[in-house]
Amino acid sequence: MGGIISKRTTSRQSSFGAGSHSWSQQSYPEVPYAQPYAQPYAPPSQDYGQQQHFAPPPQSHSSAWPGSKKRLERKYSKIDDDYNSLEQVTDALARAGLESSNLIVGIDFTKSNEWTGARSFHRKSLHHIGEEQNPYEQAISIIGKTLSSFDEDNLIPCFGFGDASTHDQEVFSFYPDEGSFCNGFEEVLRRYRELVPQLRLAGPTSFAPIIEMAITIVEQSGGQYHVLVIIADGQVTRSVDTERGQLSPQERKTVEAIVKASEYPLSIILVGVGDGPWDMMKEFDDNIPARAFDNFQFVNFTEIMTKNMDRSRKEAEFALAALMEIPSQYKATLELNILGSTGGKAVDRVPLPPPHYGSAPFSMPKPSQSSNFRPSAPSRQRDEFVSTARPASSASDNHVCPICLTDPKNMAFGCGHQTCCDCGQDLQLCPICRSTIETRIKLY
Repeated sequence: MGGIISKRTTSRQSSFGAGSHSWSQQSYPEVPYAQPYAQPYAPPSQDYGQQQHFAPPPQSHSSAWPGSKKRLERKYSKIDDDYNSLEQVTDALARAGLESSNLIVGIDFTKSNEWTGARSFHRKSLHHIGEEQNPYEQAISIIGKTLSSFDEDNLIPCFGFGDASTHDQEVFSFYPDEGSFCNGFEEVLRRYRELVPQLRLAGPTSFAPIIEMAITIVEQSGGQYHVLVIIADGQVTRSVDTERGQLSPQERKTVEAIVKASEYPLSIILVGVGDGPWDMMKEFDDNIPARAFDNFQFVNFTEIMTKNMDRSRKEAEFALAALMEIPSQYKATLELNILGSTGGKAVDRVPLPPPHYGSAPFSMPKPSQSSNFRPSAPSRQRDEFVSTARPASSASDNHVCPICLTDPKNMAFGCGHQTCCDCGQDLQLCPICRSTIETRIKLY
């Protein structure tokens, strides 16, 4: 699933077979794409108001062929919502028309993962490695199993973000060599378990870098259809001094990246793990303006997996919630005539290597590599990369936020402990003493 050059150099494109029922996917508005784009996605005034304006995508994307709309409507079928196993969900996706899919995975390594499992993961870090799978591993396994039969080369580009080397600016690859990917979701899980003990969780949170990385992969693949799955524990960072109706810098960049991604054959699925909150993620799902098509889906993993039902049914419900809009989104890329085309307008991102934080490199297994890979930009000097993040021992420094380890402490809680404003504004429990936060005081 996924892959950059090896997938780009083949003529394969994600395709859909014939369906047996008329198309009635409710999440996708049946309007001609030559009409103005902003109409179906008008933002609510209380959240975006008139402060945010995103230019609509180019009007050159129109229906691909005369009379194709009726053929497409016959070709796609509605996916039901009552299944007992992942196999049934896979069969349902196939009946709806899905035949192949390229997967990209992005994983959130921000500091808040250490406490946002207080209710949903027995007060353990959401990245805790133990005998049982943590929520990240569960989500990877379920989506990987469901989509594995639709993949041809089984290569999955995997990236991390939000740690002490990337913060809200970069992503790092799971392997140090460009063009090296995980061979199947089983290798994604194995590599994840190898990386987690080496990482320093930090922040702040932004989804813009991972979305831009996915756009780069799609562009370099020759415009093949991809699905980006972002697994994260919380919302994009929003500081306390961000006024109502305004977006924080991280929110603004994330929204801009989602809008930009709608010009490419790319679907984005955000899987929320842990305790939340998720209100802004739902806004992203429902109310982002000026997109060429509805390319973003939010799924609350915790809400589904804590239901009182058999585990196999919960897994099936989660897989369906995450993937059921894929056929309609693929249909949009056909009608917009963006599938298989390249615009040369993507942000040309080059991922960082797996973080070493100045320590000696740890041994890594040989990854799966594309034989045709050529870097899209000069490779960074991997052997000279050293993170500028503070060592973990400085977390108790009197002047530095104990969460991101970079910004100064400028917010105090009623218990007396302090963080920076960016890290502290969304916390429900103090990360030091675990007491409920009822008072926040901004320090100057």
